[in-house]
Amino acid sequence: MSIIPIIHESWKEALKSDFTHPYMEELKAFLVEEKKNYTIFPHGSHIFNAFNSTPFEKVKVVILGQDPYHGAGQAHGLSFSVQHGVQLPPSLQNIFKELVSDIGCEYPKSGDLSHWAAEGVLLLNTLLTVRSGEPFSHKERGWERFTDQVIRTLSDQREHIVFILWGAPAGKKAALIDGEKHLILKAPHPSPLSSYRGFFGSKPFSRSNAYLTQFGIEPIKWCAVTAP
Repeated sequence: MSIIPIIHESWKEALKSDFTHPYMEELKAFLVEEKKNYTIFPHGSHIFNAFNSTPFEKVKVVILGQDPYHGAGQAHGLSFSVQHGVQLPPSLQNIFKELVSDIGCEYPKSGDLSHWAAEGVLLLNTLLTVRSGEPFSHKERGWERFTDQVIRTLSDQREHIVFILWGAPAGKKAALIDGEKHLILKAPHPSPLSSYRGFFGSKPFSRSNAYLTQFGIEPIKWCAVTAP
């Protein structure tokens, strides 16, 4: 039996060789066993939320995170995002501080980044699931292979995408991207531990829009996320 996720048809087509590959069967079997013994985030219906929110041909910007938030009620399948009404995690607070500083948005009232996703921002984590309270607990189970292929496929089949890579692990993914066809923006992670080492002042939002505009692509309405 092949894994058939709830995922937008454009991504099913772009990644069809991965969805029928044995490693995805192994990943599915692992998740089935995990759910018997642990609470897993995000909820199953949200695992592929980033792909359902931003179809393959609509992607303008990729923001790459690591693994989902591991606290109750936080992760909903979009990197760095939390559902409306949930307290903002420290990294997201710093992202919003840079948003205000960079392009003058009002500080958002909600941590739900779904509007960014609708604008064409693929909010991708390198791992798509995690055990409650155990960061990186689903490391090296197959998600990295899948999300590497997502990045590689976007690089190969699309043009003029902005890849925003925050932190050292994300920065290593630059090797999967054709820098002649796309813009790669690397900076320290927005977590409190590293944000003052160059994340603040990196201006990812204005630089992304300047690049998109250069190629006649509609820029991202970053500030609209302030509306809950």
